[in-house]
Parts: sequence; C-alpha cells; structure tokens
Amino acid sequence: MIRVLNFFCVALMGLSILALYHVSERTRVTQMSLNKVNHQIREARGNIGVLQAEWARVAGPGRIQELAQRNGMHDTVSAQLSSFNLLPRRGEAPLNNSPLRNANAVVPSSPQAPMVRPTLSPQAISVQAGF
Repeated sequence: MIRVLNFFCVALMGLSILALYHVSERTRVTQMSLNKVNHQIREARGNIGVLQAEWARVAGPGRIQELAQRNGMHDTVSAQLSSFNLLPRRGEAPLNNSPLRNANAVVPSSPQAPMVRPTLSPQAISVQAGF
C-alpha cells in the first residue's frame, strides 16, 4: 500500500513539474511578445513626434499665408447673402428681371492678423442662421 502511495506521490510530483514548466514557458513567450509590443509602441511614439513636428511646419499660419499670397489669394473676406424665398421654385427658370442675384459683402480684415477665409455658400449661411 505504501509503495502505491509513493508511486502516486512521485507521479503527482512529475505532473506538477511538467505543469510548472509549461507555465514558465508560456510566461517566457508572453514576455517576449510584450517586449516586442513595447518596442513597437516606442517606435510609434517616435513617429508621432516626427509627424507632429512636420505638421506644425506645414500647417503654420506663416506658411499658409505665404502660399495664399503666392497663389493669388488676397486677405479680403467676402460673404454671400441670400434668402430661400428669393430662390426660384424647382423647375422654374429665373426671369431676367428677377431679384435673384449674388449679394457680396466685403468685410475688412483686422490689421493685426490677416487671414484667408473661405467664401460661404447660401446653404451654409442659411444653416448657420437657422433657416
């Protein structure tokens, strides 16, 4: 009886050793994967820093202003004003004496910070005004 009990204890000890070896090997493989991912994260953070610096250079207000002036854009700001009741109905052509026309208002820009602003469409103005 004691021999059988000793045999089961030795077998249990052998199975414990195999289980611990398996856990140790999985831990080692997981640690290597974690090191690889940490390395990739460090590289990605470095790349993000480079991209942020490049974006700051490319999207700087001075560079945008220079490109705008080089391509013939001016500092004048214009807005298109319109109303839905002046627009022709679907299928109707505007008549020659129609009050429908483009209305432009030029707003002087401030001398401290000249900026290039886009022209708004009548739809964008009506959306902003809540019509």
